[in-house]
Amino acid sequence: MAKRFTTQLFVSRLSAYTTDQSLRQLFAPFARLIKDQQTQRPKGFGFITFESEDDAQKALKALNGKIVNGRLIFVETAKEVEAPTTSLKSNKD
Repeated sequence: MAKRFTTQLFVSRLSAYTTDQSLRQLFAPFARLIKDQQTQRPKGFGFITFESEDDAQKALKALNGKIVNGRLIFVETAKEVEAPTTSLKSNKD
């Protein structure tokens, strides 16, 4: 079964000097830079959501392995996170 391409990309190895604005300029207007909650400094990665799979594939091909703000960045499809499930075990013998 072929895996479906997602419209969301994950960008890693971003410079600590990357800003929301510079990420948006790079992937405008679909970028979301992840920041540390306490310091508000970028964590070095972000997510970009596109309206179509085709646009996401084009951005991935164009920007994966590029140098941005002095850092080699990696762009890949974002992995879908499954909600944690709880197991209800019966203690009956």
